[in-house]
Amino acid sequence: MTASSIYIRDIQKRMAEGVPVGTVDESIARRLWWAALETLQEDILSSIDLSKGLWFASPLPALYERKLLSCLTGWVWSPEQLETLKLPTAELLPPSRIRSNQDINLFEVDLYKRLPLLENDGLDPLLIVITPEVQVALALQGNSDKRHLLIRSDQIFFQELLKMLDIRLNNEDPIQAYEVRKELSELGELKSNNHLEKTFWPLLSHRLAAMAPSLAFHTFREEKVLEKKAVENDCEITLLEALTHEVRTPLATIRTLIRSILKRKDLADTVINRLKEIDAECTEQIDRFGLIFNAAELERKQPNESGLASINLGNMLEMLYPAWIQLLERRGVTLNLDIAPDLPEVLSNPERLELMLGGLIDKTSRGLPPGGTLALELRPAGHRLKLQIFCESSNSQLSLNKGASSMSDLGAVLSWNPNTGSLQISQAATQRLLASLGGTLANRRDSALTVFFPIAGGKN
Repeated sequence: MTASSIYIRDIQKRMAEGVPVGTVDESIARRLWWAALETLQEDILSSIDLSKGLWFASPLPALYERKLLSCLTGWVWSPEQLETLKLPTAELLPPSRIRSNQDINLFEVDLYKRLPLLENDGLDPLLIVITPEVQVALALQGNSDKRHLLIRSDQIFFQELLKMLDIRLNNEDPIQAYEVRKELSELGELKSNNHLEKTFWPLLSHRLAAMAPSLAFHTFREEKVLEKKAVENDCEITLLEALTHEVRTPLATIRTLIRSILKRKDLADTVINRLKEIDAECTEQIDRFGLIFNAAELERKQPNESGLASINLGNMLEMLYPAWIQLLERRGVTLNLDIAPDLPEVLSNPERLELMLGGLIDKTSRGLPPGGTLALELRPAGHRLKLQIFCESSNSQLSLNKGASSMSDLGAVLSWNPNTGSLQISQAATQRLLASLGGTLANRRDSALTVFFPIAGGKN
């Protein structure tokens, strides 16, 4: 092979660019891969009227749906003898397809063209499907317990991918390279489908929920229950982290574009005001989903107490106050800030506390009707400072209590109100987040939200 060789792991690394490092082990990653194969083939591709296209896979023929195999031309990078694979086939294909797929033998050569799997390719699975309507790549990537599921369907990536495939095939089999170019030319112009990734993740979540009860195969009933719960929780957290990333990325792009437009001098005042409203809404949602991501991340690891440092909480509240006023004005809610003078510094995490405080304001104000008033007070309380957020009017209190009682937990991180569709971090996740920031959330019977922060250098 030449210096310009392309290996399967090069394609997977390119897919992982810009994606957070994975956080699941091989067992969870394998279940994600099973669900991803079923989601792509049974929920997405099988619902499209496909008549032609190409697919590539490694190290096993991951495409198994009869409809797809009959109309798409395939290439599979696999070992000279499939039985030499160190990774069992059951690790890479859904169990239902290994056990009950009697009408199609996935390892018959006439279903696809075989290509040699090289030592430097690795054994991480890859599936690429290219049709006029849909172009999508799936892969598992990452080391040890930092595995993650990758999906790419954007036009820029596929332009690079086609070049990488051409280099790879030219080096190993020029005849196959010519065949692939010929097949691609017959597809005509490929339609971009950047929205597919947004469709994929919700469908995957339904698959994971359906798969969870059948994932444990241990002998003892107690072990079955424990493994099932662990798998369900880890799949939920993995999916939640992926979804928050998928939401924040386009919103950040939109906000960047808006801010570049606002630099123009020829905009009418009404246009400027509307763009600023969109900017504020994007920022609010980016911060909200950033906090959800932090809560999900905290489910995987213990908080790092060494990250706590001295911070002037009163100054931070005053700095954030103008932005919170604008947020609540859009909801028709007034905010009053009352900070006692000469307060000592507290111990917290300066990088994450700002996002958390905004989340508390959002969480507390969402149940208020227009015309309500939210009050924020910071007072000394022994060796701690007491931060209290509450509703000043009795009508607002009743509304907030009613809203809180309507909330229903969705797993370990989220809760939602089925009456309004409001999605928030759950009470338990809020407590864990605040604890990681040095704070203690007090449970109260009224509508107030009270948090205690330890004074720097004092006793807790």
